[in-house]
Amino acid sequence: MSEPKAARAAEPPQEFREFAGRYPAVVEAYERLGEEVRKAGPLSPREVALVKLGISIGARMQGAAHAHARKARAQGIDLAALEHVALLACPTIGFPNMMAALGWVRPKGS
Repeated sequence: MSEPKAARAAEPPQEFREFAGRYPAVVEAYERLGEEVRKAGPLSPREVALVKLGISIGARMQGAAHAHARKARAQGIDLAALEHVALLACPTIGFPNMMAALGWVRPKGS
């Protein structure tokens, strides 16, 4: 029996899985840091996910944007919200960069 589509979509890329296998202590420390900064403020998990996506888009970090979009979808955040985050970036990062970001938040093949 195959894995559910949502679970496959939430799986990190092979490169990250290989890195985590080779450097598990580094990944654990990084994940602890992320957990602590999330707990440090009043934002909801949904708000945190959208903010992290927005930061990734604004910094033009394609891999991070893919990862944060994938994690947000796994949390149940709909594609319309992710696309809205990309659209909101337009006045700041420009139309061509916003168009690229839309491609980053959309699942492959859509």
